[in-house]
Amino acid sequence: MLPLKIGACLKTGEIASHREWLFEADRDIEVQDFMTHAALTGEFEARIAAAKTALVGHAGRVGIHGPYEGLDLDNKDPELRPLITARFLRALEAADRIGARQMVLHSPYTRWYKNNLLCTKGYAEAKLKRIQSVLTPVVRAAEDMGITLVIENIQDVDPATRRKMVESFASPSVALSIDTGHAHLARCMSGAPPVDYFVRDAGEQLQHIHIQDVDGYADRHWAPGEGDIEWSAVFRALSTCARAPHVVLELRNKADIPKGYAYLKGLGLVA
Repeated sequence: MLPLKIGACLKTGEIASHREWLFEADRDIEVQDFMTHAALTGEFEARIAAAKTALVGHAGRVGIHGPYEGLDLDNKDPELRPLITARFLRALEAADRIGARQMVLHSPYTRWYKNNLLCTKGYAEAKLKRIQSVLTPVVRAAEDMGITLVIENIQDVDPATRRKMVESFASPSVALSIDTGHAHLARCMSGAPPVDYFVRDAGEQLQHIHIQDVDGYADRHWAPGEGDIEWSAVFRALSTCARAPHVVLELRNKADIPKGYAYLKGLGLVA
C-alpha cells in the first residue's frame, strides 16, 4: 500500500549527515563500506567498528552491499571460484557483525547470455552449475546467520532468468533485488521490459530495491525526477508486494537524497 517508507544507501561516514531523517522514522539503511578488497582485508576491523558506531540508536533494518568487482558469480575457472566464495563469506561476516540482515550481490546474467542461450547445448545448465558452486557455501552460511542474499539486476534483460536462478537454491536466504536504473537501462539498451515489469515478475522473491533515476544511456544514479523512469508505475507495482522489501535511494550524490525523497513524496509515493 502506498505511500512506502524508504531509506538510503550510504557509507558509514555519510550516515551522520542524514541521521535525523533516517533514525527518527527507523528507515532502511544499506551500508556500502564492504565492497572492496581493502575493506574486506586490511581495513576490515576498522570498518566494522566504524559501522557499529554510526548505527548506534538506529532501530530500522540494515543491509550491506557485498563485493562485486572481479567477482563473477559464474566464473569459469575452477581455481578462482573458491576465492570468490571466500570473499563473499568475508562480507557476510561483516554483515552479521554489524547487525545487517541483507547482503546485495550482483547478477551474472546479460544480453550476451540471452542471445546465446540456444546456441550451445547445456549452456544455461552449465552457467547455473557454476553459480551454485560459488554461492552454495555462502547461502548455507547466510541461513545459519539469518541473513538474506539479494541478487541485484545489472545487465539482466529477462527478469525471469534471475528469478529462476534464485528459486533454484530453494532457500529463504536467497531472494531478489531490483535496481530501477539498471532495469531502465536494460530496457533502453537491450529491449528489456519496463521497470515495473521487473517488480511484478519478482513477486514474493523481491526483498530489496535500489531507487535511482537514469536517462537510458548510462548508470547515472540520479535522484528520482532527473531521469526518464515512470515512478508512479514502479511504486504501484511495489505496493502489491506480499513482503515489505528494503527500499533505499542509491544516489551518486548523497546530497541529493532530500531532493529525491521530496520528489517521490510530492507524487504521494513515499512516506
